[in-house]
Amino acid sequence: MSAPAMPLVAASMVRRAAANGTPAVSTAALTPMTGGAVPISPAERRARIAKVQTLMARRRIGALLLDTGSSLDYFTGIQWHSSERTTAAIIPARGEVIIVTPAFEEPSVRETLAVPADVRVWNEDESPFLRIVEGLRDRGIRAGAVAVEATMRFFIIDGVRNSSKNYEIVAGDPLIRACRMIKSAAELALMQIANDVTLAALRHLHGRIERGMSADDLAAIVNAATTTLGGSPEFALTLLNEASAYPHGSHRPQSVADGSVILMDCGCTVHGYQSDISRTWVFGEANGRQRKLWSTVKRGQEIALETAKIGVPACALDDAVRRYYESEGFGPGYKLPGLSHRTGHGIGLDGHEPAYLVRGDATPLEAGMCFSDEPGIYIPGEFGIRLEDCWHMTDGGPKLFTGLAKSIDDPV
Repeated sequence: MSAPAMPLVAASMVRRAAANGTPAVSTAALTPMTGGAVPISPAERRARIAKVQTLMARRRIGALLLDTGSSLDYFTGIQWHSSERTTAAIIPARGEVIIVTPAFEEPSVRETLAVPADVRVWNEDESPFLRIVEGLRDRGIRAGAVAVEATMRFFIIDGVRNSSKNYEIVAGDPLIRACRMIKSAAELALMQIANDVTLAALRHLHGRIERGMSADDLAAIVNAATTTLGGSPEFALTLLNEASAYPHGSHRPQSVADGSVILMDCGCTVHGYQSDISRTWVFGEANGRQRKLWSTVKRGQEIALETAKIGVPACALDDAVRRYYESEGFGPGYKLPGLSHRTGHGIGLDGHEPAYLVRGDATPLEAGMCFSDEPGIYIPGEFGIRLEDCWHMTDGGPKLFTGLAKSIDDPV
């Protein structure tokens, strides 16, 4: 469960801690782990484009429009920020990709462009939406369905509509999901390295926590270790004491004391592909209640994995975990104390991707799908336990990127 985009003390400290000075604990003993990481090849990106073009042709969709973000990166390699100035890609059902971008940004956009493309620029006094419509027409798409992702910003959709009334804007998510949900061997290899880095960073932290440390201190240690190990820190959500009972933290500052519950939810990227690992333990000696809850969550993780089989709907994993938790007195359903969030989420270039291990998601499991496994239990006003590992589906069953935690005393 990656950190949310909200100004919580425990979550917002993640990037500040990495940027605002040297952590108290040295990383001199760590060595980089990403030297063998191989970025996605241009050939693989071209194959992705060919696949989505085939899907569009079957569904009589003329083109797929992509805004800045992970799907733009997935298909074209372009890594670009969102702003009021439109940079977008047109993937036509037939023909070469077209990139539309501000004229003064063209050299920078080309730096990460990894596929053959016709780059068309617009100046500050010109309309990017007219460039998009011209691009569609030049690929023979004068009317009909044009697909967009649900995340495409409205002003771009509205601008294209106002520039031409000939196009029907349709949902592009089914096209993108059909490509992105199934990971290639190259993608899995990058995710494996990212998960290895994050687990190593958590191990580095585990034996170096001292009484009185703040959430910021712990996050700074993890982020510094992640950087030294070769990953790009993405989040280091640190929940201490009562804050651990709230999946994304609390505004109240917390510090480490004897008996403190420490919940770390951390991730990094390697060539864009993400990890997401949670570990929970106790500073000092855990009491019986903490041990019991930890063991229950560990069993929840195991049940999710035992339920995962080719063709089984994603929701079945969530259902199985909740049945067990209810038998242990939690819930029912999503009620607290218990598991208030989904059992897991897809992961890849984004920290959260379809499909989701949640009630109602009937997506059948296929080889190559990647998920988190994080059936935490939270007791408001007291503490929570979350254990999280990522895994991918194979024909023979689920395969973990990292082994499950052994015990509350040996969590990493």
